[in-house]
Amino acid sequence: MSVTIRALMGACALGALGTAALAETTITVATVNNGDMIRMQGLMDAFYEAHPDIKVQWVTLEENVLRQRVTQDVATKGGQFDVMTIGTYEVPIWGERGWLVSLDDLPESYDADDILPAIRGGLTVDGNLYAAPFYGESSMVMYRKDLMEAAGLEMPEAPTWDFIKEAAAAMTDKEGEVYGICLRGKAGWGENMAFLTAMSNSYGARWFDMDWKPQFDSPEWKATLTDYLDLMNNYGPPGASSNGFNENLALFQSGKCGMWIDATVAASFVTNAEDSSVADQVGFALAPDNGLGKRGNWLWAWNLGIPAGTQKEDAAKAFVEWATSKEYLALVAEKEGWANVPPGTRTSLYENPEYLEAAPFAEMTLESINAADPQNPTVDEVPYVGVQFVAIPEFQGLGTAVGQQFSAALAGQVTAEQALQSAQMLTEREMMKAGYIK
Repeated sequence: MSVTIRALMGACALGALGTAALAETTITVATVNNGDMIRMQGLMDAFYEAHPDIKVQWVTLEENVLRQRVTQDVATKGGQFDVMTIGTYEVPIWGERGWLVSLDDLPESYDADDILPAIRGGLTVDGNLYAAPFYGESSMVMYRKDLMEAAGLEMPEAPTWDFIKEAAAAMTDKEGEVYGICLRGKAGWGENMAFLTAMSNSYGARWFDMDWKPQFDSPEWKATLTDYLDLMNNYGPPGASSNGFNENLALFQSGKCGMWIDATVAASFVTNAEDSSVADQVGFALAPDNGLGKRGNWLWAWNLGIPAGTQKEDAAKAFVEWATSKEYLALVAEKEGWANVPPGTRTSLYENPEYLEAAPFAEMTLESINAADPQNPTVDEVPYVGVQFVAIPEFQGLGTAVGQQFSAALAGQVTAEQALQSAQMLTEREMMKAGYIK
């Protein structure tokens, strides 16, 4: 090879490298600081290997802060993020407003038809898929089998709230720092109000009647909040008004909770022996009911959506496709074991014998997801869609404001009656302002 040809080839190679460098795209992904999303950040080498021209910059935030930041950004077309981690509440509202990019053009190999119908339905507007689920969840009871046995009790597969009260009392040992029950107390529409709204459904309560009149002055809401406060004040951990999902997860993993009623996605964390001191003693049961035909379980998915107006749509879609694919589930299984794959999104996962064998909570998770009914969430008819939320734009502010009242009641700053009265007044005011009622 002559020196001239070699020089020309070298120049071409340098030119190609320069072009590749120029073509590299960095996308910014906003996500929640929970275990599954943190785990994904540790597996990014596989994405970079498949997409060497795309780099990902992470913005990882606490749940309430994430919701505030992404809502502000998408509403103002701020352009801070190219991919957002958003929930089942936001997707249909934002999709209808044209704030999200449709994902209907994901390749056939992605197999969108494999997404669980209950989850996909909440992410679809007028036939268009506007977000891809990273994981889906309902809620259930996680409990210490050893403490239940020591108390002389046996957890039913489908417990009532009365049994939960009995078991919480029997398992509490405050001197030994073991609390019969841990529940969300941190204020937020997706924190304490996710739990309390789902609980209230099983008590026959509802946010609004068919004329959109708030119902916090009803006997059903009074019973819900009174029982919740009694449980937490008598058998819950101290400082519970500051505890959300992550705080209760840490308490349960360290052996301080007899029972924890929360997201089914927590099951893989509480049974992971590397992180949980009680991993071999965890049992599962359906969310409680009150004999009225509704259980206190919710329906949720954390999803990846792309804000309309991003300048990096193709790169963002490539990331969303990878992070929510069957191949990603297999990658997590290879690195972390089948029990730790993100649950609740794909039918094929629940047909996989390896997963079913590794995850003792799999069937109950699927049963809970399929049992939740966003169209008919409570005992009486309602004008809204949503199990642990009300799918109207105003709910984000309303839910958090009511959650602050209920968190204050848990902290002992106001009574249950005062909290419910305030919730009724502020909700009526906001619904009148928004034109739902006169």
